[in-house]
Amino acid sequence: MKAFVVDDSRLARNELKRLLKEFDHVNVIGEAANAMEAKEKIETEKPELVFLDIQMPGKNGFELLEELEHMPYIIFTTAYDEYAIKAFEYNALDYLQKPIQKDRLAGAVSKVGEKISKDEAKEDGDRMTANDQVFVKDGDNCWFVQLANVRMLEVDGNYTKLYFDEHKPMIPRTLNYLESRLDTKTFFRANRQQIINLKWVERIEPWFSGSIKIYMKGGQEVDVSRRQTQRFKELMSF
Repeated sequence: MKAFVVDDSRLARNELKRLLKEFDHVNVIGEAANAMEAKEKIETEKPELVFLDIQMPGKNGFELLEELEHMPYIIFTTAYDEYAIKAFEYNALDYLQKPIQKDRLAGAVSKVGEKISKDEAKEDGDRMTANDQVFVKDGDNCWFVQLANVRMLEVDGNYTKLYFDEHKPMIPRTLNYLESRLDTKTFFRANRQQIINLKWVERIEPWFSGSIKIYMKGGQEVDVSRRQTQRFKELMSF
């Protein structure tokens, strides 16, 4: 599997790369010292697995995950243990505390391998389609909504806002997680902030620098990133 190491400490990166050399099926294809550098390289090189430090100068590891369009499997690495619960809220496969022990690393890498195998076997079989219904709770309000009626999902801080009917409840899930659960034939990641239901697209117009703007039934206007514009054209073409 292709792996990537993100840590602001050069010594920590080198030590982790040294340990990973003992795993024949792990190929470290790159590294980064901060979130900005990591984001660019991860989007370009598309590793399957990222070892991600949490506390870094500028944006931390959690903030980096919120910005990624390509979502790899994540193993958090940190010198502190107080982030463990939050790490698993971001669907991390494991949480390694520094200094990283060889046996713990082996267990984490094995866990990723098993997850990749399961995901490849399932492919899209476990994704939720437009016909599925989901329970949504926001404060004292509850809904049982069919996904066909959800026209858009949008990042709102650490939550995701769902648009259906006249409602806009927020749920404690990241957009990246929800993208991994939704049928790609119906739900399209337009940009870092929004996923749209293709059934609710009203019209499309050319926009800046080769990108497009999508107008949704319901009034929302969505700017599609240049990267996703190309993917949208491929998806919707014969």
